[in-house]
Amino acid sequence: MADPTDLSIAEAREALKRKQLSAEELARAHIGAIERANEALNTYILTTPERALEAAKESDARLRKGAARPLEGIPLGIKDLFATKGVRTTACSHVLDGFTPTYESTVTANLWSAGAVMLGKLNNDEFAMGSSNETSHYGPVVSPWRRTGSNAKLVPGGSSGGSSAAVAARLCMGATATDTGGSIRQPAAITGTVGIKPTYGRCSRWGIVAFASSLDQAGPIARTVQDAAILLKAMASHDPKDTTSVEAPVPDYEAAVILGVKGLTIGIPKEYRVPGMAAEIDALWQQGIKWLEAAGAKIKPVSLPHTKYALPSYYIVAPAEASSNLARYDGVRYGLREPGKNVISLYENTRSAGFGAEVKRRILIGTYVLSAGYYDAYYLKAQKVRSLIKRDFDEAFKDVDVILTPTTPSPAFALGEKSGDPVEMYLNDIFTVTVNMAGLPGMSVPAGLSSEGTPLGLQLIGRPFDEETLFRVGRAIEVAAGPLAKPQDWWSRAA
Repeated sequence: MADPTDLSIAEAREALKRKQLSAEELARAHIGAIERANEALNTYILTTPERALEAAKESDARLRKGAARPLEGIPLGIKDLFATKGVRTTACSHVLDGFTPTYESTVTANLWSAGAVMLGKLNNDEFAMGSSNETSHYGPVVSPWRRTGSNAKLVPGGSSGGSSAAVAARLCMGATATDTGGSIRQPAAITGTVGIKPTYGRCSRWGIVAFASSLDQAGPIARTVQDAAILLKAMASHDPKDTTSVEAPVPDYEAAVILGVKGLTIGIPKEYRVPGMAAEIDALWQQGIKWLEAAGAKIKPVSLPHTKYALPSYYIVAPAEASSNLARYDGVRYGLREPGKNVISLYENTRSAGFGAEVKRRILIGTYVLSAGYYDAYYLKAQKVRSLIKRDFDEAFKDVDVILTPTTPSPAFALGEKSGDPVEMYLNDIFTVTVNMAGLPGMSVPAGLSSEGTPLGLQLIGRPFDEETLFRVGRAIEVAAGPLAKPQDWWSRAA
């Protein structure tokens, strides 16, 4: 058999069922791959090989008995935003140093109940605040991709850069991720992986470290559309512990993958053709339109007139919620504590030492827009714009089933290339934030390579709780685009 780490989840599931491979062999192959790559890529901030092998042995016992669960023996990486019982969880922030939860997030609990195996905790931007995975307390993640003819280290996207890089580099078969303004879809696009942000409320937020509570949503990153469907089916559930969790049946997403796009209408929003967009991004978008037409879909122009206000509105709403959510990190109950002469200085010293520059920037912005005299001028106005963005989508979905756009305005950039310019960094989310502002499902699917030889993705936006149609259309793009060459294994030599 070929290297087990090259198998998709669907292929590994079949190999395990046919006893061509054991869960322990699959786990050991991934543990070995992590040992060879992690020094160079910095995808995992904590590995759990003993736990992985123990779980794999339990999976092998179940497989022998014919009692396999949906993800039996499948090795996954877990973004460090998800609480894992007995395993350190820090949101990649100094302020949560040493925090070990006594509870499990609902999403990861669902995965373990489905038989998945945990390989470790994946790096991410601190508190999920970033678009390049350069703000982590544990250092930046390096993409496994390189530009043609260059050794420059590229970003893997953010905030779920550890998840996207680990999946692309074959260091796990899939990974959990979170998306507040594009943090699943953007890293998936620039690493050649599939990422889906489900409808707000589809996956429980309980046990996930909060950034912006009205925007955050968990989802998977995987190497194929089918694998993403398999993972989302296991991750999604109604959860009484999360008041924003929606009590709705979870469909069989995997069954939807093969249904095709014939009879569907695909919307093309004119507002996503933004000034300065790279010609190759527009060309890829046009290619995607042709692929879907050839597969039997109809194409229809749509208008989303308030799109131009989405990014500035997002960067009011998200920091405002972050400033509120992060007020709990004060050095009193858990994590870092920097002593002071009184309780106020203890708070100040702890937060000053514990938070990184980007997190401090967003707390300051959020506190400002919520302050007396500015709440109505900024925060309340942004919430009104949010309602208008949602109304635009509601109108468009009267005529179309799915909306097709680019995922990112450019290919992956190099480490340090944009980190000195916050506004330039925030512009990476220009195509993705509308989905979070409207609470809709969105997916990024690999669609080709840039002129630099690095991946590019196309984004699909769907009706609320209609992830099934995204999987149908995503699979059509995946088939038309053909298999994407995997990144060259330069990191083993570097390490």
